Amino acid sequence: MPEQLEQTLSPTSVAHEDEQSSSQIFTPVAVTLATDVEVLTYLRRGAKFAEIAAKAERDAAVLANCEKLGITVSDEEWQAAGDAFRQQHKLWGTAETFAWLDQQRITIEEWSEGIRVTLLEKKLKEHLFGGSVDGAYLSNRDNYKRVALSQILVIDLATAWKIIQTLREGHASFCALALEHSKGKQSQENGGFVGIRFLVELLPEIVEAITDAKECEIVGPIQSKLGYHVLRVEKWFPTQLNQEAREQILDSMFQVWLHKVKNSTQQ
Repeated sequence: MPEQLEQTLSPTSVAHEDEQSSSQIFTPVAVTLATDVEVLTYLRRGAKFAEIAAKAERDAAVLANCEKLGITVSDEEWQAAGDAFRQQHKLWGTAETFAWLDQQRITIEEWSEGIRVTLLEKKLKEHLFGGSVDGAYLSNRDNYKRVALSQILVIDLATAWKIIQTLREGHASFCALALEHSKGKQSQENGGFVGIRFLVELLPEIVEAITDAKECEIVGPIQSKLGYHVLRVEKWFPTQLNQEAREQILDSMFQVWLHKVKNSTQQ
């Protein structure tokens, strides 16, 4: 075959010609910003609608009950909360703030109303349960113990046991195995670490398994509705009624109250 003809019919040339031909035939459709209706359609299609609806119902309950109880937010409190939000998100000036609003696709009025609802919720929690926090803490003190925890979540028992054996033999680090095997999004992205949690925030099966565990101890596999958990207790923290624990207790009591309110309105 002559060299010139061989070059003309080479696989690379043919593929390049096919690619050019395809690109000339197919013109991609431009992607536009989704409308509100399209967003709602996506939420329903992705089975996420109920989750968002529950949050909207929570806000509605907060607003209705605050109005009934006469709970309000002053302009000074509103402004201070907005300033704190901007500082937390590094929105130092007007330009950064409006750029962030554009990115979130919301108006300044909608963002401001979100700040107000958050403040109202805090005030409603305090109004309803502020006087009960100390008693709830003393009655359930162990539930508000905090633990720094890592986990590897897998879907089958054989894999879980294999991971535990690998860890005990020292053939790989917990972080490396979590990155490779964990099906939990947070633990997979963070090398197994899932954060510092109150025991009351964890699944009952996990609480039971780690209650007597020592720091750096490997625990598991533990079966739950999510799969099989291989756990490592990183650190235990002293039990104390600090601000974080107080807010957790208030939120737990508020969640129970919301559930009762929702059930009463559906009957």
